[in-house]
Amino acid sequence: MIGRSPRGGSAATWTGLSLCALALTGLVASSLPEPAHPEPQRAGGPLASDQYCPPEGDRDTDAVDTAARAASTRVSDPGAGEGSEVEITPEKAAEYEERLRDALAAEHDREIVEQTTVPVAVHVISAEDGRGDVTDQRIQEQVDVLNKAYEGGYALGSEGTDTGFRFELSDVTRNVNDAWFSDFDRHRDTIRSELRQGGPETLNVYTTQLGSGLLGYSTFPQDYAEAPDADGVVIAHDTLPGGTRDRFNEGHTGTHEVGHWLGLFHTFQNGCQSPGDYVDDTPYEREAAAGCPEGRDSCPELPGLDPVTNFMNYSDDACMTHFTQGQTERMAEHWAAFRSGPARV
Repeated sequence: MIGRSPRGGSAATWTGLSLCALALTGLVASSLPEPAHPEPQRAGGPLASDQYCPPEGDRDTDAVDTAARAASTRVSDPGAGEGSEVEITPEKAAEYEERLRDALAAEHDREIVEQTTVPVAVHVISAEDGRGDVTDQRIQEQVDVLNKAYEGGYALGSEGTDTGFRFELSDVTRNVNDAWFSDFDRHRDTIRSELRQGGPETLNVYTTQLGSGLLGYSTFPQDYAEAPDADGVVIAHDTLPGGTRDRFNEGHTGTHEVGHWLGLFHTFQNGCQSPGDYVDDTPYEREAAAGCPEGRDSCPELPGLDPVTNFMNYSDDACMTHFTQGQTERMAEHWAAFRSGPARV
């Protein structure tokens, strides 16, 4: 599982899940060594990020404090304790990649389509006192954010691309349960087995309370066949558009987690070492970005600035703008291999 946390840093794995969050207490950073012989010569990074970031007066310019603020809301194992590493390991990433290539080879005659409409079932988990009871309007706004993000609507200039994925709200279930809301992780197996709809092609989104240190988490396509009931995305209710989560309330926790659900790793996967995030046009990045740093280059021996504004980083919502063509192709491959037909192991 992989998730999203509001601080930059690194995270550990839990079979079938991907969280992008780190503990709020203490920065969890992965100081990965630079390769002795940098082999990757991937495409350069996006445009300098300063043109996307808030005005200087609205931004915290202390890099250490910014990093500390950022290591807390997008991670990998919701059961991990504070300070635990919660990122997909290089070994797990390599396993996922091998399974993808094997599935594509076995399905060589399956067409990789250019546009796909994904049905979305949203399950609202709320408390009896009304906490977490997000409105239908905010749910639709979240779907609208997904559509705009995946069609390239937030991109500036030529930095991004239309991924071809579109999202259509198919159902909303409302579930008032204090125990589920206050401790989703403890009850998640029951919740998802009772509420999940559809097959591998249906995006199930659960909104609930996840605590101050976690924004959301997601499963990967490769895990559907072995654990279909667990498939889906979990996001903190206050990260939907109009929510109260400071710096993370524009809906891009959903954008980020759906990226995992479609097979993408974080842009900082494997740090400065090959094969990075398995995408050729996202520059290598030593560790997660926090806030919206300008001109960051954490792998100076390799081409391109850090992909700070990519949706698969840990940057603030307002900083995130795009997916790349390489990421688009990778999502399409995962869809063809694991989500467009009968589940494959």
